[in-house]
Amino acid sequence: MAEMTALDRAHGAMNIAPEDDAARLRFYERLADSELFLLLVAEPQGDNLEPELFEVEGGRFMLVFDREERLAEFTGQIAPYAALSGRAVSSMLAGQGIGLGLNLGVAPSEMLLPAEAVDWLAATLAHRPSEVEARPEEVLAPHGLPEALLTALDAKLATAAGLARMAYLVAVRYEGNRPGHLLAFVDAAEGAEHALATAAGEALTFSGLEAGEMDVGFFAASDPIAARLAKVGLRFDLPEPEHSDGPAAPGMDPRKPPRLR
Repeated sequence: MAEMTALDRAHGAMNIAPEDDAARLRFYERLADSELFLLLVAEPQGDNLEPELFEVEGGRFMLVFDREERLAEFTGQIAPYAALSGRAVSSMLAGQGIGLGLNLGVAPSEMLLPAEAVDWLAATLAHRPSEVEARPEEVLAPHGLPEALLTALDAKLATAAGLARMAYLVAVRYEGNRPGHLLAFVDAAEGAEHALATAAGEALTFSGLEAGEMDVGFFAASDPIAARLAKVGLRFDLPEPEHSDGPAAPGMDPRKPPRLR
């Protein structure tokens, strides 16, 4: 039996509990974070992609697979494709009236996502956290946080390789005795603050918590507050980056999304 992928497991959990909003959100989060292989008409021309489009049940769909072998099994021959992140795919399709056919005929996670679902995912991923400047007056051990948020943070930060050394989740009190929770990144890479804040915001969104709130901060290991963070905080270690000497594939650089032809 072929190995189950993260998308297979998330899809199965969603199908077992169709009324469970949290399971459905976790599936969409896995879809956004996954590397997907998009079936093309021809080899990519720079950042321009020409996907195969299929008419199914009255709608137009692009076909994506979460493993190269699954795409090859579907086509039965050598076929051009592009590797893109799920978030790049949803952003590229937003407002185009095109849905996604996922792993059709080759995996337990096969499904058709209508254009409306793709648009919803793109809009959800487009939310950006607001920026505030406030330094906590007191740093405490986190408390009362639901397991869903901790699991979502652990999974999300595992995809942020090389963007920071680590992060600590702590409870804080700001000026005026305002309480809150803070996800504090330590030694973030230059220019990575926006990506890390967005990842934290997505973890909160896809955890399914209503009216949830969590601040994000950035500190150097030499900052006086860092020792307190390490003493009382819940630590998340971010993976080391994978080095590659080759050019980035279309859609894998969030600063250069691919374009449809």
